[in-house]
Parts: sequence; C-alpha cells; structure tokens
Amino acid sequence: MALKLEFAPLSTPPKGVLVVFCDEGLKFGSATRQVLAETGDLVSRAAAAERFKGKSGATLDIVAPAGLEVSRLVVVGVGKIRDLKARDFVKLGGVAMGKIPSQAEAATIVADLPGGAPKPDAVAELALGVRLRAYRFDRYKTKRKEGEEKPSEVEVAIAVGNAAAVQKAYAARDAVANGVTFARDLVNEPANILYPEEFAQRAQSLKKLGVAVEVLDVAAMKKLGMNALLGVGQGSEHDSCSVIMRWNGGKKGTPPIAFIGKGVCFDTGGISIKPAGSMEDMKGDMAGAACVVGLMQTLAARKAKVNVVGAIGLVENSVDGKSQRPGDIVTSMSGQTIEVINTDAEGRLVLADVLHYVNTRFKPKFMVDLATLTGAIIIALGHEYAGLFSNDDRLAERLLKAGRATGEKLWRMPVGSEFDKQIESKFADMKNVGGRPAGSITAALILSRFVDKTPWAHLDIAGTGMGSPQNDTNKSWGSGFGVRLLDRLVADHYEK
Repeated sequence: MALKLEFAPLSTPPKGVLVVFCDEGLKFGSATRQVLAETGDLVSRAAAAERFKGKSGATLDIVAPAGLEVSRLVVVGVGKIRDLKARDFVKLGGVAMGKIPSQAEAATIVADLPGGAPKPDAVAELALGVRLRAYRFDRYKTKRKEGEEKPSEVEVAIAVGNAAAVQKAYAARDAVANGVTFARDLVNEPANILYPEEFAQRAQSLKKLGVAVEVLDVAAMKKLGMNALLGVGQGSEHDSCSVIMRWNGGKKGTPPIAFIGKGVCFDTGGISIKPAGSMEDMKGDMAGAACVVGLMQTLAARKAKVNVVGAIGLVENSVDGKSQRPGDIVTSMSGQTIEVINTDAEGRLVLADVLHYVNTRFKPKFMVDLATLTGAIIIALGHEYAGLFSNDDRLAERLLKAGRATGEKLWRMPVGSEFDKQIESKFADMKNVGGRPAGSITAALILSRFVDKTPWAHLDIAGTGMGSPQNDTNKSWGSGFGVRLLDRLVADHYEK
C-alpha cells in the first residue's frame, strides 16, 4: 500500500477512516472526546456488544458511524496507560494502520490518550509503526482477483497537539523506516533479479547519502587471499564480490564500529545439495547483508555522529562442475585452513574472510556480524529470538538491551573452547561443521577464530530474518530484522 504520511493539528476534521485510542477502562483523551461528541453512546454500546474492553492491541470497528462524516471508526485499545513503553507505541501504530482497508483513500489517526497527549517522541514511534505496517512487496503481481481493487495511495494524517515537534522527532524514525524498507525489499527480491553484482549495485545507491562504497571484485579478493569466500561462489555463473561501506559521521581518526553481513544471494547447498522442499526460501539467505545495507542507509540518512564500516560478502552457492567439493581445503585470508566437510555450511566461510578483512584493515572498536547461518538456531529459539554469541559481555548486554527496547529480541548463547573438539580436522586447522550437537554454537565458534581479540558479536538470524511470524508491524516475508536493533545500539552507546 502506497502511503502518504503527514502530521496535522488536532483540530483537523477527520476524513476517510478515523482511528482513535482508549485505555483499558474505555476512557478517551479530551481531544478524542470532542471528536466523538456527536456519536452519543454509539461507542459504549458497540463496545458492550463486542465485549471490547480496551486491552492493548484490541480493536473495535464501526462502519459508517452515525454522527461522523467518516466511512469507518476504529477504536484501538492501549491497555493500561502507566504500562506504555516506546515499543508499545510502535505496535499501536501498526495496529492502527492494519485496520485501514487497502482501498481507503484517506485516514486520520488521533494521537490522543486519557490523561493528556503523548509526548512527541511517543507519537513519532506511533508513526514508525504506521510506516512499518504499510509495507508490502507486490511489484511482480500483474493480476488481481476478480473484484479486488488495486490498492491506491492512502493519505494518513496523524492528528497531534504539536505537529512541528512531532515532525522533528519523527525525522530519525523516518530514516529507520526507510532502512527497514530497503532491507525488506532486498530480502524479498527473487534470486534471478538480485544476484551478487546487482546487490552490489543497489548498495552503491548509498553514495547519494554520503556513504563511501567500495566493491571488491574476484580479482581483488584473490589478491587479498579471500579463498574461503571465493570457494563458496566458484560454481556460480555470477561472480562473487564484497562491498565495503563507510559512513564517517564521527570525529576524524576515531576508530569505527563495524557491521558485517552474510550475503548468500541464493543457496542451493552446493554439492551437499538441499532438499527441494522450501528451497525457494534460500533467496533470503542474504538477510544479514540486507540488514547491514539498510542500517548504513539509516545511519547516513539521520547523519549519525559516529564512524561506521558496513561490509557484506556476496556470493551464490550453486551446483556446477567447478563447485567446491566436500573434502576440499581452503586457505582463508587469515592464513588459517578450513576443511570443507559440507558445502551447505557456506556462510561461515564467507564471513571468515570478511571478518578478518574488516578487522585488519579498519581496526574497529567492535564487530557485529549478522547471518542466516544455521537451521539449528530455529530448533533452539524458534522464530521469536535471534541467537547472540559474543566474546565481550558489555557488547552483548548492550545488544540485549537494544533488543528489548525495539522488540527485535535476542537470546545469548554460549561459545567457548569446550566445543573446540567438534571442529577439529585431521587435515586442516579446522573443519567447517561440527556435527549435529550444538550446531549453532560450533558455527559461531568458527567465526570467533577470525576476530582475534576485537570485541565481537554474532547474530544468527535464520529464524527472524526471513519467513518469521508476522506481527503488528510486519506482514512481509522479509522482515528487515536487525536494522532497528542496531540503530538503537548505535544511538544509545556510540554517538557523541
């Protein structure tokens, strides 16, 4: 649904669909009561009939309400006012947007609560929820069901007491919404459209925001010795590449912080080919790289006061006569050798070289990598949490805190030398899989061997980056998970 979002004074006459909020006691803010004055006891009677109590996220839908010149009145419950947190306003914005029919041309959301108007930051979070929920990826649909109207642009006005203050507060959220949208688009694209070279081309669009973008082609990576990454993509007709993005918004000479993403644009599993069932989902095996690009767009758009490096390794893991074989041994850029036991454990090979490259070239304060790395993390945590592995307690705690604040939840997992035996190789420094037990942990342990002593965290987003359960702010297969989380991490701890 195309969305035109604006902030308007509370006195603005509502049009189209009217959305208002009430608490768990069915109380409304003073501005809302004025808007609903002409409806008499309509809302209370409808609430009684529907047993609507105003609980958080619950809705009451009244079509063609008497006394109002709107097509539909939607009452959204917020629960107990004292319990509301910033992430709850994002959710409420998503709920509100979800109640606006796709064929609607206009809607008014009255940002008013019992006890007083919410603060500008809270309304900005509400607007972020509206933006996130409005996203849809339907660019390849050319036909609609009989009688189904093509969604038109909907004009959504959020009525507020101080529109100028809210607009100012919303600027940073707008950047976040755009970053999430960019990431979702990348994850949702089919692999015949978004292959490594095309992904790199889209990343270069960040140049217009002031991001320095450098693309390492196959020749450059061979010269650097990035043989672990190159081995993964050698069976594809599409050349592998790495993209290095730099945003210099902090003090000159200050070491950057770094984010690294796995970008396997399609993963057949290689010679260790995957089963046919759901293999189409492997177009999303680049969700980590998509997050990094979306994050870099967000930070640049809001002019974050920090130096940041974003790096993504882009490959396609295909089956061909030139494909990497089980039993092959590759020498990574770090000089460490890896025996490839399973060609479907390819993401760790990609990340090994990119992590080492970023660490040695930029000497960052810390590194965070994101990857749809293991199915095992879904067995452990389902689709509600991403796995967090780290060698640094402070960085881990800050990530956990950012996850709680944004609702992009993490769960810390162990990583340590007690698992070393599982990845010992008879012929090389390590092997790329450690068997079924602790599969996510041994994958993270391999990555830890390429970060030296730099503070590092690995986020396994296999369960949250694609095909995750849809919620009030996301109805997309590609979720854009991680953009909001990492933007919050940066804003809270690393900007000066």
